[in-house]
Amino acid sequence: MHPARRLWSLTEPYHAVLYFSPEPREAFEAAGVRGFWRGYFAGRAAPLGPVGAAPVVACFYGFAPSFVARALPSIWSLATPAQALQARQRGVEAALHRLLDVDAHRAAIEEAGALLHDALASCQPAGRPLYAANAGLPWPKDPVLGLWHATTLLREHRGDGHVAALTTAGLDPCEAHVTQVLATGVTVDTIQPYRGWSDEDWDNATRRLVSRGWVTAAGELTEAGHAGRQEVEDTTDRLAAVTIESLGTDGAAHLCGLLEPLVTSLVDAGELPYPNPIGVPRPA
Repeated sequence: MHPARRLWSLTEPYHAVLYFSPEPREAFEAAGVRGFWRGYFAGRAAPLGPVGAAPVVACFYGFAPSFVARALPSIWSLATPAQALQARQRGVEAALHRLLDVDAHRAAIEEAGALLHDALASCQPAGRPLYAANAGLPWPKDPVLGLWHATTLLREHRGDGHVAALTTAGLDPCEAHVTQVLATGVTVDTIQPYRGWSDEDWDNATRRLVSRGWVTAAGELTEAGHAGRQEVEDTTDRLAAVTIESLGTDGAAHLCGLLEPLVTSLVDAGELPYPNPIGVPRPA
């Protein structure tokens, strides 16, 4: 596994409590934002400000435009971006303090957060809208939240690079999901309904990929399809490698060692499903 991918697999579960734990949902509801997807879009888009659907469709990439438009911009009449950010922080803080023995892991949490803080300083905001928006937020004083903020920056930096890789490969959002399903073997129902694409959308994307020579008539990736999808993943890892280069080989290995027991605790809690719509693998 590429070191940048390994680091992502160990930081994404820490970030993902925002989506899979009950406390963030409760915090968004308390702020007036009811419904999982309204909370999702409010929490993740809030660093961008009171944007409409179009910028979020562009930045988030994988969602059907009509799916995004159900939440945006109407959610900003329920809660301002500042209120959404406060809700996500309250929810994440409550979830992590419930799921982790913070006192037992405090030293690792503090050191991992400090290492990521320094490594992320080498990341440039140009061409990385979601990373840049989150990087503009204040770094939390609580080490538990500080590490969560660091994992959020890391994942949005990687995600922005993944969007660039998919765009360079000429894959539109639905085609990207079709190739992901075929390349990884996950079932369609773990992704399609969570991104708002209809069966017709999915079938049309598959037909386009057949015409391109990436998918066979039987619905399997061709050699060109496998190679193209692998190039996307390799490019994503390469674009995410700046933090690894900053940490150095030994520093990255040390950071992963600090994160492993934290992530094991989160995974063992069973709130992050495998497989999952965000595509993060079970840490090996």
